[in-house]
Amino acid sequence: MGLLGTTTEQSYYSQSQSFTATSGQTAFILTKTFFPTIPTSVDQFDVFVNGSLVSRSSYDGTSYAVSGSGASQVGTITFDSGQTLGAVVLVVENQFAESFGSYQFVSLDDIISNFIISYVGTEKIINRVRRADVAFHAQRALQEFSYDTFKCTKTFEVEIPPTLLLPLPQDYVNRVKISWVEQNSGVERILYPTRTTSNPRSIIQDSDYNFLFDSTTGALLESFESTPWSKYKSNNSVSTGSNVNDSSVIDDQTNSLLGQRYGLDAETAQVNGFYYIDELRGNIHFSSNVSGQTVILKYISDSLGTDAEMVVHKFAEEAMYKHLAHAILATKSNVPEYLVARFKKEKFAATRTAKLRLSNIKLEELSQVMRGKSKHIKH
Repeated sequence: MGLLGTTTEQSYYSQSQSFTATSGQTAFILTKTFFPTIPTSVDQFDVFVNGSLVSRSSYDGTSYAVSGSGASQVGTITFDSGQTLGAVVLVVENQFAESFGSYQFVSLDDIISNFIISYVGTEKIINRVRRADVAFHAQRALQEFSYDTFKCTKTFEVEIPPTLLLPLPQDYVNRVKISWVEQNSGVERILYPTRTTSNPRSIIQDSDYNFLFDSTTGALLESFESTPWSKYKSNNSVSTGSNVNDSSVIDDQTNSLLGQRYGLDAETAQVNGFYYIDELRGNIHFSSNVSGQTVILKYISDSLGTDAEMVVHKFAEEAMYKHLAHAILATKSNVPEYLVARFKKEKFAATRTAKLRLSNIKLEELSQVMRGKSKHIKH
């Protein structure tokens, strides 16, 4: 039996089911073959008859019914009047977003089940282990693979408010890139982190420079904003390039002609803007010229945020099994050391293979890049 089972292409591409009505037919049954998720109410689907959208009142008179469970779950639409012979009735789901490309992944639950079937039992590598233990090691493996093996970059697009603060995403682990988008072309202009400022705790002091404390909790009293951040967000020294007559721009041009900018830092020799991340408070601070711009944050998650993202690419499926086997054998007692060492080597080899597969190197693309390797670089 194929892995696609009875799922149809119509179910994948349009999440719809079509019928050719018999004379006077009123009831039409929706099945899991065409709907990954059976609609549970009439507002979750639209009905077309011969290509024309029909009013819900024509089939809402009799309540929409769902029966069964799992693969046998069905939904029944009953029209108030019978359809004509040969009429094409199309039911299109509108509630749930399509999930394209899901075939390339295996769910973590399936990974755990497959591992227990293949590796655990009498006359197998692992004689006995609890499913909870396998689940723990599987989640830890998924985290580690997410950091340097899987392509798990997420994106977060938002417009920067006048406060110049952007909260870190809920499942943020580390950043990949931050950029803002040109309004006309859609080109992303990269922002660079700055190491010349920060947002420290701003302790309140009295006139004698003594620390002040909360009378109830005894904690240090702090200002809402630190001095570096207050000064930095109001600083307009970073030119947006819109005012070419700005005195600071003219001074910079003059200095470059005089040779005073020899050895400049390429990180700061740009007008895109800067940011720094306040890990303590969970905010990203931007320079003032980024205010009002659409910013895209590309970041790394650990793939454990939601059930839907707890999946493993099929290129790394074998590496997951080897990782689980080594983790379980290494934490069990009375396991021969040679067996632990064997699976440690197999885990390393399988992980390396998964990285090579997921690197997705294409010969045509590599050839195109290498054609430019002999370009002259002006000094």
